[in-house]
Amino acid sequence: MTITLHDYSLSGSCYKVRLMLGFLGLDYDRRQVDFYPGRQHKRPEFLAINPLGQLPVLEDDGLVLRDAQAILCHLANRYDGGGTWLPRDPARFGPVMMWLMFAGGELMAASSARLHDVMSYDLDIDAARRSARAAFRVLDDHLTHREIDGATWIVGDHPTIADLACFPYVALSGDGGIGHEEYPAIRNWLREFRKLPGFHAMSGIPEYV
Repeated sequence: MTITLHDYSLSGSCYKVRLMLGFLGLDYDRRQVDFYPGRQHKRPEFLAINPLGQLPVLEDDGLVLRDAQAILCHLANRYDGGGTWLPRDPARFGPVMMWLMFAGGELMAASSARLHDVMSYDLDIDAARRSARAAFRVLDDHLTHREIDGATWIVGDHPTIADLACFPYVALSGDGGIGHEEYPAIRNWLREFRKLPGFHAMSGIPEYV
């Protein structure tokens, strides 16, 4: 088994894949890509691997996958025999996938705000922050209802790839000028996620939430 991750240390999307590989106890080769300022992900040699010019990319025994959410699904499907991270029962599979799409969709507004503030991307920062806060409100409301029901995680009674996919850009949102003061349920969830065995932080994630 040979797993290679094309990675950028400051990418929240790459971070979620590194977390998954760690939680599953998988060894892998890590190939750093100079996303900023080098823009190596737009060079011909990288575009030959991923024509979209995006990170992360995972190679697994000849299979090449782009998109962090797709990679999380692949890793859970192939290496988590107990189905803990990607439950197969109908009551949980659909909701997990729904929140996975949320992580790769609405929550990416927080990533846009961070790209603006940290890497000087030219974009409408007010719109990005407004969209991110709207997404945070949806997540916080959901987690509040989960707390009322005595639950901790987004779906089910243990963490899934839904939590893993949503965590990075919520935890990194301070880099984009978006705090967590208005989202108490999110703060509780972030705190619980950080307690998971094998968790490791990355630059930009505060020690205490």
